[in-house]
Amino acid sequence: MSQDPANTANDLNLLSDLVAKATRAGAEAADAVLFESASLEVSYRLGAREDLERSESKDLGLRIFLGQKQAIVSSTDMSTDSLEELLQRGLAMARAMPDDPYCGLADTDRLCRDIPDLDLNDDGEPTPEALYEMAAEAEAAALAVEGVSNSESAGAGWGRNRIALVTSNGFAGGYATSSHSLFASVIAGEGTGMERDYDFTSAHHAADLAEAAAIGTAAGERAVRRLNPRKVESQKLPVIFDPRVSQSMLGHFTGATNGISVARGTSFLKNSLGKKVFADGVNIVDDPHRSRGLASKPFDGEGVANHKWMLVEDGELATWIMDTASARQLGLATTGHASRGTSGPPSPSTTNLYMQPGTCSRDDLLAGVATGLYVSELIGFGVNGVTGDYSRGASGFWIEDGVLTHPVSELTIAGNLKDMFLHITPADDLTFRYGSNAPTLRIDGLMVAGT
Repeated sequence: MSQDPANTANDLNLLSDLVAKATRAGAEAADAVLFESASLEVSYRLGAREDLERSESKDLGLRIFLGQKQAIVSSTDMSTDSLEELLQRGLAMARAMPDDPYCGLADTDRLCRDIPDLDLNDDGEPTPEALYEMAAEAEAAALAVEGVSNSESAGAGWGRNRIALVTSNGFAGGYATSSHSLFASVIAGEGTGMERDYDFTSAHHAADLAEAAAIGTAAGERAVRRLNPRKVESQKLPVIFDPRVSQSMLGHFTGATNGISVARGTSFLKNSLGKKVFADGVNIVDDPHRSRGLASKPFDGEGVANHKWMLVEDGELATWIMDTASARQLGLATTGHASRGTSGPPSPSTTNLYMQPGTCSRDDLLAGVATGLYVSELIGFGVNGVTGDYSRGASGFWIEDGVLTHPVSELTIAGNLKDMFLHITPADDLTFRYGSNAPTLRIDGLMVAGT
């Protein structure tokens, strides 16, 4: 169950009392949020246990409004005296803040009234022994791959988070999430010819993790496959992005359609609402209510009811990604994308973001490439959000006559995201492994700089 009734009720009572005290003390409006987390992580290397770490934290944030002024204060001390001091400090800060004409709680008609259960919380907590066993199995499988010479480490982890939010205009809700993860990272080759690679799996529920041996084997095979990379001459080429890196295109897209960037005029897509920004047939979806989705949430960071959005439909930009403040600045309504912590105001952020699969297979994308680059790793972040200019380090495999041949490295891919988006062709191999997911993507006409 995603809900955690007893603990959530205690959290909501604590926050409700604090918000009520804030309004009685003179605040015109207020909200309070609480995050509580626990985590357990182990690492394992070369057949031996290495680290075991456990952490627990609890953090509360209070936001106070006085007219068009707002202040945010936070504390890890939940005692009565500490929260009273927190409240008084917040009121004093609010009086001293400059006016912000766009701040304020979300409109009441936007608030979530029916909190869905998204099955985000797996009952129970694994023992350190169980996590070590998973890590050991993953590393053993990786080391068994011929050509693997060393291990960076394997590791497994578990975590649980509880989130609660109360606003003075009528919202009160909370939920719990759990997380399970496993990874292996190994080295292939010897001396100056060594290469590393990894694989991982993560899920809310332990039952949804990939098998440990499969993760280890994949990590080992990937490392071996990268051995003896070659360099290439600089040229314009079709570039195919493996799903491990294709979701980075979604990150660049959401950065350009974030309501804050658009309102400030610092986005290369700032004048593109309702216009064609991707190739025909490209659809991008954000779905906060995907059952067991890695980035699912039943309501947004302001208590607003969230729902599935088609951000791009048949290549056309359908909406900005907005919280309440950025929407007000743009003269629009929030899209329910507010995200927040305890020490700052809400800001827009996506949830389970994905590009819908295309109609052709990965092999079909490759088959149409006489000479090209298949990217499996991107390095650095050379992207200009204002102009869309794109330049990133890359490594991967050379394509000849539709077939992956030898590994290549020390490359730079360059272009402009406006043009790149318009020339994207998605394959039909979408899988959900991250918070943002995209299938294999082909983009023609990129500059690949090598020797």
